[in-house]
Amino acid sequence: MRQRSALFTILAVVAALLAATGAVQARSPVFDVDKEFYPYYPSLIKWNKSTVPFNAPEVCGSCHEQQFNEWNGSVHSLAFRDPIYQGELNKAVKAVGHSISRQCEGCHSPVGVVTGEIKGPGFQGLSSMAMAGVSCDVCHSISGVTHWQTPSHEPENGSFILTPGVETANGQVLVKRGPFKPSPECGGGFHQCEESDLHLRADLCASCHQVYHYDAHFPIEATYLEWKHGPYAQKSILCQDCHMVDLDTFKRSADQFVIPDRKEYRHYFNGANFLLTYLAAGAAKKAGDEDLAKNLMRQYEMAVQRLKMAADLEVTPVYRNGRLAELMVRVKNIRAGHNLPTSLTNVRQMWLEITARDEQGTVLMTSGTLNPDGSLPAEARAFTSDGMGSDFHFAIDPWVVTAFSKHETIPPKGWKDVHYGIQVPEGVGRITVEAKLRFRQADQKVAEALLGAVPKDIDLEQIYGLKSVPPLPVVDMVVKQETVKTAP
Repeated sequence: MRQRSALFTILAVVAALLAATGAVQARSPVFDVDKEFYPYYPSLIKWNKSTVPFNAPEVCGSCHEQQFNEWNGSVHSLAFRDPIYQGELNKAVKAVGHSISRQCEGCHSPVGVVTGEIKGPGFQGLSSMAMAGVSCDVCHSISGVTHWQTPSHEPENGSFILTPGVETANGQVLVKRGPFKPSPECGGGFHQCEESDLHLRADLCASCHQVYHYDAHFPIEATYLEWKHGPYAQKSILCQDCHMVDLDTFKRSADQFVIPDRKEYRHYFNGANFLLTYLAAGAAKKAGDEDLAKNLMRQYEMAVQRLKMAADLEVTPVYRNGRLAELMVRVKNIRAGHNLPTSLTNVRQMWLEITARDEQGTVLMTSGTLNPDGSLPAEARAFTSDGMGSDFHFAIDPWVVTAFSKHETIPPKGWKDVHYGIQVPEGVGRITVEAKLRFRQADQKVAEALLGAVPKDIDLEQIYGLKSVPPLPVVDMVVKQETVKTAP
């Protein structure tokens, strides 16, 4: 009897283990993808398909001249033509195939994706509508979002719905949406106007400013969530309140949490990407379009000034045993409503450069000076991320990165402290400290690799006048000079 009882016990345990294993095997995937719901996957755009056409920005500009001129030269207008993006896209297609690259194309040229016009990197054979990137008829045709139906159940990879118009018994009707109640004459008979609450929310921007790995759905770029989980969201200051206004209004929004008046909004969409507008200004000059070149340089200057307004530094001496032992530098995010830096934080570079000198100018300590080849020295204190792939090894390409091994960005209204040890010779009573917070779009070698990978139909010398990749421009966001006593 005892043997039979023991046998029954063993069988029961085995059955329970098999049942548990079956339950695990039957478990739904964490990121469940409905490819019928998202036909352009891994882009999560939806299109209420009809015969109603999309209109090129020049068409909109014939009635909305001011808005067109503000948009023309913005990073939205350049989203698809960006040569660094095109180089990255070309590398992605070669690595994982064009179907995967739709994730990028869906936000860089939404119309080109849904119409099927874009079939790979490069410009050859594309219409002005596809080349226009994030144009008027993209944002003003958005009728909804599907943030909660995405695989991550968060905004990601273009999770918006395009509805440029409707078909009626009397023919096509163009419908354009905006944040305010339209006047009776709105649209001038060319299109209908609809008031859209969505255009008064950050959810509109979230669709493309949350970029997730195409398969693992890891947030490679998390600008929207950085904002949502910070104080600006708590104070109802939206993306539009800082990026669709001039510099003075941006400063007021960030410092006082004041929502701009309707008349203060502009279609600048200005951020930190000064490199893109600088390259595009060179291309416009080479093409003989001086007006566009001036517009692009205004965008460039605005981007540089925004960077300089975003942060601040404090230098504090630390004493031990009656002598100066450390310099503490506090890096503060004072005006960016998201982390600083944001977007591709494993590619962007923001770092401290510090130099301490005695009364005769002799350097006592230095850190963060770029190497002769343009690379950032290993000991530099950088506020960036390090990506890693599924094998937990270092990775930088967005189709490989599925996690961060290091994430050192600074949250809105937050700060990070950096300590530098220093040895001061006897007899030195004071030292001069210069601290710089510096920013550039990418590591020099990364930029060279991406620009070297552009498709063959993009001739960098012919378009931009680039025979080789010059040293990437660096913006000094903050420069502080302090005189420090070597004894308290």
